[in-house]
Amino acid sequence: MVANNFDELKALPRDKVAGKIVLFNYSFDKQMAAGGHGGDAYGEAVVYRGDGPSAAARQGAVACLIRSVGGADYRLPHTGQTKYADDAPKIPAGALTAEDADLIVDLVRQGQVKMKLTLTPQQLPDVESYNVIGDIKGSEHPEQIIIVSGHLDSWDLGTGAVDDGAGVAVSMEAANLIQKLHLKPKRTIRMIAWMNEENGLAGSKQYEKDHREEWSNHFAAMETDGGAGHPIGINIKGKFEIKKLLAPVLAVLQESGAGGTNFAEHVGADIEPMEKADVPAFSPIQDSRFYFNYHHTAADTLDKIVPKELAENSAVVAVVTYALANMEQPLPR
Repeated sequence: MVANNFDELKALPRDKVAGKIVLFNYSFDKQMAAGGHGGDAYGEAVVYRGDGPSAAARQGAVACLIRSVGGADYRLPHTGQTKYADDAPKIPAGALTAEDADLIVDLVRQGQVKMKLTLTPQQLPDVESYNVIGDIKGSEHPEQIIIVSGHLDSWDLGTGAVDDGAGVAVSMEAANLIQKLHLKPKRTIRMIAWMNEENGLAGSKQYEKDHREEWSNHFAAMETDGGAGHPIGINIKGKFEIKKLLAPVLAVLQESGAGGTNFAEHVGADIEPMEKADVPAFSPIQDSRFYFNYHHTAADTLDKIVPKELAENSAVVAVVTYALANMEQPLPR
């Protein structure tokens, strides 16, 4: 049974779906991604990976297949997290490559299709793991903290170079640049390599548990989790007055084409607890045209990283981080 979206599935009589495998055939919008809006294209498609299996189960399906959520060609399947709702059976679910989804759609048009699914994912017991944290102590306000971060873990199809080895490298190098230039931040700069972003945000949750009483002293938080494409600006989660306060910094960044700004509802999964506590939050805006060709696939390997663009991201994050650390006044909340 093929459905291109949730509305098509809901429109089908339950007895037509019961006992069948549902294929959600929602296509990742490559034109939107090519226009520089890869994150928006991903957001429109990823809901089928997250919520599709439970939606199919409510209609009586026995399994669910999802057209891969990304722009990958060459028969590369895409993986990621699925959420099982409490009000629906937990049915088997898996991702299909775009090519195989197209093949199944064509076969269904010709008549009944039978499939045998062999799915190997398993949920293993939790083991002890750690966030990696390093501080550059502030010279005047060491109790006030600016977080610069990425996440350590990745899906195991590839090696996690773009998601999110690049973010960890950018954050580490930003801190390293500040030290190499012998700069003296007034506030503490805290580099965090988060653990378990992909599979439940355990590192973020533990940091919240340990530090939530100190949110008032968290001056700002930044996360890089969009690969290492050329930086073009800064996402801001916070008050509109922040842009005015950052105007001198943005003018400097604009010299390299990275002075754009975007006010976003959400800028980083690991720093979301701080976002919800009104800590001003930031992330670099990066060229996302190709990121979702590799993200969560076997093609997410080190050769996809362009060293020059990785260095550009580190420079942008370092400039913004140091500017935040040395601001004369607090950011509005």
